[in-house]
Amino acid sequence: MTKPCIITVAITGSLPGKKDNPAVPISPAEQIESTHEAFEAGATLVHLHVRNDDGSPTSSPERFAKVLEGIRKHCPGIITQLSTGGRSGTGRERGGMLSLKPDMASLATGSVNFPTRVYENAPELVDWLAAEMIKHEVKPEVEAFDLSMIFQAAAMQQAGKIKGPLHVQFVMGVKNAMPVDRETFEFYVRTLQRLDPDATWTGAGIGKDQVTLNRWSLELGGHCRTGLEDNVRISREKLAPSNAALVKKVVELCAEYGRRPATATEARSILRL
Repeated sequence: MTKPCIITVAITGSLPGKKDNPAVPISPAEQIESTHEAFEAGATLVHLHVRNDDGSPTSSPERFAKVLEGIRKHCPGIITQLSTGGRSGTGRERGGMLSLKPDMASLATGSVNFPTRVYENAPELVDWLAAEMIKHEVKPEVEAFDLSMIFQAAAMQQAGKIKGPLHVQFVMGVKNAMPVDRETFEFYVRTLQRLDPDATWTGAGIGKDQVTLNRWSLELGGHCRTGLEDNVRISREKLAPSNAALVKKVVELCAEYGRRPATATEARSILRL
C-alpha cells in the first residue's frame, strides 16, 4: 500500500522579504491566501511565522490569531503549526501564542550556530515551551539541527516532557549547522527509529537543497517540507511564483517515488492529532 506523504508548506519564515521574491506573503491576508493556494495544491500542514506591517518578524499572539482564523476558515482540516523560533522574539514571548491552541508548534531542543548568530535555546526555555505545549495540547515538531537534538528530544519524551510519539524535522543546509550529507541523513533516520520506533519525521533542506531533501525523504519513507521560507526559487534561474508552485513540485516528486500526498485526514492520523 502506498505510504502517504505529508507535505508541509513553510510559507514565510522570518527572513525572506519582497526584495528576495515578491511572492513572499507578509500581511495576514497574503499569508491566508498563500496557504489556501498551497492547501489546494496538496499541502496539508502549514508552518507559520508572522510579520509586522514593515515586514520585520514578530511573535505577536494577535498577529498569529488573525492568520489562524483565516486559515481555519478557508483551509478546513489543514494542520496548523506555529513557530516558536528565536528570530521573532526573545525568552518566553516566543511561546506566547501557544494559548491559541494550534495543532502543532516547532520546538528546537538545543542551540546551534546559524550564518551570523547563535540560535540559542537554553534548557530552561526548552522545558518551558514543552510544558506550555502539553498545557495547551499542542504537539511539538522537534527541529533537529544536529544529532544531539534528537537524543535530547528522546530524553524529554522519556521524562514525560513530550507526550506521545516524537515528530522530528531533520534540517540540513543551514550555513554553520548540519550540511546536506546523505550518510548523515540516513543515520539520523535510523537513530530516531531506534530511540522511538513510533516516531514520524520530515526532511527540510535550505535553498537549492530543498529538492534534495524532498527526494531523500520520499525515498526513505518520510515526509516533505517545502515553501518560500526555505527557498525562494523554483529553479536556479527562476524565482518561485508562489508557495503553491513549490508544493506542486513535491506532488510531482511523490509520483516518481511511488508515493502520494496525504489528505488532511490522513495527515492528522499519521501524526496522531
